[in-house]
Amino acid sequence: MPLLSFVIPCYHSAATLAGVVRDIRATVTADGRYTYEILLINDNPADDTWREICRLKAEDPNVFGICMSRNFGQASALMAGYRHVRGDLVVSLDDDGQTPPAEMFRLIDALDEDTDVVYASYPTKHHSLFRNFGSRVNDWMATWLMGKPKDLYMASYYVARRFIIDEMVKCDNPFPYVDGLAVRSTSRFKNVPIDHQDRTEGESGYTFIKLLRLWLNGFTAFSVKPLRVATVMGMIFSLVGFLFAVAIIVRKIILLDAIDAGWSSIVSVVLLLDGILMMMLGLVGEYVGRMYMTMNKSPQYVIRTTTAAPGETEPQS
Repeated sequence: MPLLSFVIPCYHSAATLAGVVRDIRATVTADGRYTYEILLINDNPADDTWREICRLKAEDPNVFGICMSRNFGQASALMAGYRHVRGDLVVSLDDDGQTPPAEMFRLIDALDEDTDVVYASYPTKHHSLFRNFGSRVNDWMATWLMGKPKDLYMASYYVARRFIIDEMVKCDNPFPYVDGLAVRSTSRFKNVPIDHQDRTEGESGYTFIKLLRLWLNGFTAFSVKPLRVATVMGMIFSLVGFLFAVAIIVRKIILLDAIDAGWSSIVSVVLLLDGILMMMLGLVGEYVGRMYMTMNKSPQYVIRTTTAAPGETEPQS
């Protein structure tokens, strides 16, 4: 039978993982068309998540646990999991139960010969206003920078053909941007509406700083459009400054107008232009810094330990 690989990044999810794994196992077994493996990637939170992954492995040999050496982020955890999958189809979902495993075959069955990746879309999302705002910014950024179809919603719950995953893991950049890698690998996407579930335990691990890092990854990973915007803005402000200087010369020399010093307006303009200049320099610095980190072979992730491979049991101590 074909093999399904489930890849689940785990962060502060010791209380919810058992339910997610149980639902996956029950749904696949009831369908009967596939075998399965479940890859649980512990992104090194300071809780009992790894201990819970080891317990689930002891219960089900089809579970495979990966433990990071530190917190590398969700995207890096996904890449670690993708490099270990063996399945014909790869399903990515969350560890908190908000992406219901019971709906997986609505995504899988939507894969046809003209589709390579099927994303869940949510008529109603049970996230905070801040998290929903972050998702909208991320969606706009993917559309503008990477050419994502405007009507495509990219969620964390999706199924992809194996060759797409194999193409994505060729990226060894220390700042992976999974949505961008998918858009770069294919143009054959589809959305399927799914009910987004309420979080049963805890709260989202995405803080403002983590969302900001995600946006920076999207801005700098796959496009030079931000640099082109900086160039255009520089040209516009240079032109405005030139015209303003010409206007002053005309008034002073030809029209003989008395021009006030205007210190407050000068300071305001200088601060505005300096602020824009510093922002653009920061953007260029972000590109250069990431190039340096890549050339310096900064790791995408570091694996501290793993459980026994899928289908194998842990040795008895």
